[in-house]
Amino acid sequence: MTGAAEAEPSVSILTFDQLDGWTQDVHADALDVFRSTCADLDDPDWQAVCAYATSNPDPRQFFELLFRPVLIEDGKDALFTGYFEPELNGSLFPTERYRYPLYAMPPEARDVEKWYSRRELLEEEKLSGRGLEIAWVDDPVELFFLQIQGSGRVKLADGSGLRVGYSGKNGHEYRSIGAELVRQGVYEPHQVSAEVIKNWVRRNPEAGKELLFHNPSYVFFREVSEVPAHLGPLGAMNRSVTALRTIAVDPAYVPLGAPVWIEKDGKAPMRRLMIAQDTGSAIKGAQRADIFFGTGDAAGRAAGQLKDSGRLVVLLPIQRAFAI
Repeated sequence: MTGAAEAEPSVSILTFDQLDGWTQDVHADALDVFRSTCADLDDPDWQAVCAYATSNPDPRQFFELLFRPVLIEDGKDALFTGYFEPELNGSLFPTERYRYPLYAMPPEARDVEKWYSRRELLEEEKLSGRGLEIAWVDDPVELFFLQIQGSGRVKLADGSGLRVGYSGKNGHEYRSIGAELVRQGVYEPHQVSAEVIKNWVRRNPEAGKELLFHNPSYVFFREVSEVPAHLGPLGAMNRSVTALRTIAVDPAYVPLGAPVWIEKDGKAPMRRLMIAQDTGSAIKGAQRADIFFGTGDAAGRAAGQLKDSGRLVVLLPIQRAFAI
């Protein structure tokens, strides 16, 4: 397991009675989500626990018998944020209202490490007229945040819709526009949220356009409407994620598919077993996690307000836990 180049992570094996609130969780819900991706884990120790997971074990005993809690720290403070599946208003063809396209990934962009920046793509119209448009939406700010989330739904005027998922990006590193507003002295760090940023951009169209260009990363999409509407969007494991049971992690520290015990502090403390089924360009570090809140505006508001400290503890199969 590798981490930041400047320091090797520290690893501590804990006991389950050291996990705050462990006995109060609904372990059956976590086990169901674990089963949804465990078959994709190739290593023999993971395959063994996955096989046992399908034999209808007692959920809490399953985790306590086959796993050990492992605290991995890299010297950085823990940070929990939230993400969600946005729902945008859109059209399958451009109109006066629906003017902002969601693009599929150009084939040549896959062949280079770094392609055009966000500013170059949009100001120089590098993508238009090539048949790469999947749909058009009515709000460039919501489209920007759709790219940050990596997946979402487009609600069409006839009541139908389509789902889009992450296809790739232009190779530029993600840069936080919230942090840029703080750097410019517009807001204090504790004031920044997704809704605050959206409202500021809309109130300041010219400066807001420049602010969005501060993030040179640009995300391309693919249609994934084959995913049933009642299920969550596809995560990094190409499986549907589950509201308040899926987290995005840094796979340099936490294996995808692993159960992770969350001790999130803040205004609404959370003690819950989740499954690491997703990643994110801003999710870096051993104690960094993004909690999936679901689909739509209410989920977006809840996710956008989250910026809390705490602790995350990964559950590893016993042999693997002691090996590291």
